[in-house]
Amino acid sequence: MTSIKPVQATDLFETNPINLDPLTENFYIYFYLQYLTDWPSLFYKSTSARNTITGYMLAKTEGKSRDWHSHISAVTIDPNYRRIGLASWLCKALESYTEPEKPYHAYFVDLFVKCNNKTAITLYEKLGYSVFRRVVGYYGGPNDIPSKKKLIDNEDAFDMRKPLKRDVKRKSVRENGRKQLVFPEDVYF
Repeated sequence: MTSIKPVQATDLFETNPINLDPLTENFYIYFYLQYLTDWPSLFYKSTSARNTITGYMLAKTEGKSRDWHSHISAVTIDPNYRRIGLASWLCKALESYTEPEKPYHAYFVDLFVKCNNKTAITLYEKLGYSVFRRVVGYYGGPNDIPSKKKLIDNEDAFDMRKPLKRDVKRKSVRENGRKQLVFPEDVYF
């Protein structure tokens, strides 16, 4: 039996088995603590029957007006618990927390994923996300951003979005999003 529970600060000491996986993006401890302080209801974990952390969702809300949305900063599953639907469950939980009403009442959910991470892209597409744009050099350092809009799969990110009920006109969806190229400095809300 798996449960979803709020993350406590002391849980961060138990996330190493998850965070040390090469597919997981790691952050400094203050980054996690900022989310825990600013968006405590959007930072939650999945736990096993033995109360072991099997995964977590790190999310926030941001933007203004029709760009008001929830953003998945990380959805991460322990390698021993992958491919049983936990990531989908955590993503759907975020939608249910941020869609219906205040304080969140978001227009859409978005996330960034490496363009060459086919497994994650397939998961998000099955959940109803689509590519809104391609951010060239998003995962690279300042020296990795090309001077021309050149595609470099291992450093580029897809900005994937899923419209929620509030986005009646579906403005968060775009045809041919994979061909819409922007640089990281062009991404703001």
